[in-house]
Amino acid sequence: MEDAGEAARTAAGLDDVLLDVKLSVPELPLRLVSRAPLIEAARSSGAPSVGITAPAGYGKSTLLAQWAQAEDRPVGWVSLDRLDDDSSALLVLLASAYARAVPDQQGVVADVSGLGVSPLGRAAPRLAAALSRSPEPFVLMVDDLHELHSSACHDVLSVVISGVPVGSQLVSASRVEQPHLARLRASGTVLDVLGPDLALDVTGAEQIFSAAQVPLTRDQAMRVTERTEGWAAGLHLAAMIARDTKQDVSSISGDDRYVADYLYRESLSQQDEATQRFLRRTAVLDRLCGSLCDALSGDTDGQDRLLALEGSNSFLLPLDRRREWYRYHPLYREFLLGELRRVEPEVVAKLHLRAADWFDANESSAMALEHLLNTPERDRCVQIATQLVLPTYSAGQMSTVGRWLSALGDSAIEEHPPLAVLAAWMDVLGGDPLGAQRWAAVAEAAEYDWVPMDGTASFESARAMLRAVMCPAGPAAMMRDADLAMAQEPPWSPWRDTAVVGAAEAHLLMGDVERAAALFAESSTAGAELGNTDTIVNAQAELALLAMEHGSWDEAAERVALALAVVEEHRMYDYAVSVLAFAAAARLGLHDGDLGEVDRQLTRAMRARPSCTYALPYLAVRSRLQLASVFWARGDQTSARHLLREIDDVLQRRPDLGVLVDQVARLRARINSSERTTAGRPPLSPAELRLLPYLQTHLTIGEIGERLFVSRNTVSSQVASIYRKLGVTSRSDAVRQVISIGLLGS
Repeated sequence: MEDAGEAARTAAGLDDVLLDVKLSVPELPLRLVSRAPLIEAARSSGAPSVGITAPAGYGKSTLLAQWAQAEDRPVGWVSLDRLDDDSSALLVLLASAYARAVPDQQGVVADVSGLGVSPLGRAAPRLAAALSRSPEPFVLMVDDLHELHSSACHDVLSVVISGVPVGSQLVSASRVEQPHLARLRASGTVLDVLGPDLALDVTGAEQIFSAAQVPLTRDQAMRVTERTEGWAAGLHLAAMIARDTKQDVSSISGDDRYVADYLYRESLSQQDEATQRFLRRTAVLDRLCGSLCDALSGDTDGQDRLLALEGSNSFLLPLDRRREWYRYHPLYREFLLGELRRVEPEVVAKLHLRAADWFDANESSAMALEHLLNTPERDRCVQIATQLVLPTYSAGQMSTVGRWLSALGDSAIEEHPPLAVLAAWMDVLGGDPLGAQRWAAVAEAAEYDWVPMDGTASFESARAMLRAVMCPAGPAAMMRDADLAMAQEPPWSPWRDTAVVGAAEAHLLMGDVERAAALFAESSTAGAELGNTDTIVNAQAELALLAMEHGSWDEAAERVALALAVVEEHRMYDYAVSVLAFAAAARLGLHDGDLGEVDRQLTRAMRARPSCTYALPYLAVRSRLQLASVFWARGDQTSARHLLREIDDVLQRRPDLGVLVDQVARLRARINSSERTTAGRPPLSPAELRLLPYLQTHLTIGEIGERLFVSRNTVSSQVASIYRKLGVTSRSDAVRQVISIGLLGS
């Protein structure tokens, strides 16, 4: 029979419970050394950014928790872990914490989420803007920032901090130097709290020993404080050793960080063998609860053990008020993991496997995968990853998908062809044509006779749909591939709409408009039933353009409205298939004489077009063809000709695109024969648009080049081109202008 905590967890969903734990201020022990002077100094500094940076054991988390409890402003809290090293996931966590602190700001969480949303170009500026307009001062606290290693996370954090208004603060704690602080110090908007600031004095030592019920004279307190250099963890350890071994306080040393494991071992040795085994084995967990510990130990007393350990062990920390979830102090966990590898190395993989089974049973597949990656169970890892890739990508967490694929390794993906197909899809939709071609080639060379775990009817069908969308051999081959998939994917298949829309695009390229329209309508209906947003946007945009060609402008308006409603609801502003919807909306606005709407939709389309590459050749060309025609009608031949050059780049790689090739030729002839005067500056190129979001950071030209994997000279040339096209001379002016015209931010 499950306990009340388990019942609540089942009702709420384990992932929701774990998110709640991340966003909750941890409970503090009753007797702690007060950090009030430090807290007051930081609060009164007025610095919008406070960085607490010190090695493990200096009380950073305790300081944050005490501050949160003493704060009279609303507090948002985020406890990071190694699984949050994804810029999109980080922004969702920060937005969620802010929304908890300021409840009428709930909409900001949805605004930073979305399918294919640009973390740096859209989500981070959007969150910064929301913070800057906060109806009341707030404090946003971010613990364990050292868990974030990707440069993308620190880039978006620096943008978010720029939005913290006067009277509010973002406080971050880390074991290592915080990159975003180094870039902000020059502006004088940062308060640093470092290890020496956190070092405890004699009074602090006396309080720690008193809490441990160990007598301590003033002289002894001075000596032990000097030996430990005020290191909070060292003082706690010294007090525990003195209490448990009755050792003379004067003989205890905690100043050498390398003897910490000895001190921990002394505390561990005081426990009975069963408790020692429990501590060692549960150290593989980032967070602990009773039933999860039982799954690892095979016992049934996990919750009782946790409660008992909390009362006797200073290194087990409660994470919620219900005393259901805990974590070990990071130093203590590191020690326990070392002990586990020393005493029972053969059980480490088994423990991760048991944890994976528990998370799987509790419907948290992502956490199950994280533990499975620490085991030899590569087949199971691949199976779960195959199930998770698309939903995780759809949640905007592309970095997490990339980390999983990297952890599995190329060989594991190559040995499981359905995963190679999914990896190719990620690159197709993410605007990486070279990556898409690489994984498509792996899939083409592979054989696979089992039913894939991604929901497709067969590997043959999955591969055919990928071939169809990439259209490497022209519309006739595309139609054969789409027909094969349509024949295999039943009406209830989650991939049925993808097969149908591929067939619709093939018929459109072949010039069979009537059949294409019927298939687009079918795919849109199937997409709505399945909840697949891509297909709805794609199909409705194509149907709108077909209606315009037949002069059915009322129908076209309805189709455009349907496509844009899905884009808005799911924040698909930076997504490949959205470009055609924006182009259709611009053309509709031109017909209606609404030039403001034309310009707005042109901006949205031009901003999103870098994601629409020759990996989606028919959409890349058709979108640019529509945009070029609208620019030409608006008298902007410069932009129209630029888009034609981009079309030529696609056609060089995908020359056989059926009737689209003739349509491009007709528009080119019309533009070339026109006597209109070229107007306007050239638009920003896709490469320049990819660089643009980095101008709002404090990154140097060289650092931007490292982010984009291009040379410093290339970045310099692109920045100069951006300045020239915008008519500005500085980064700040460029950022202000692109925000004002909608190329950056929300």
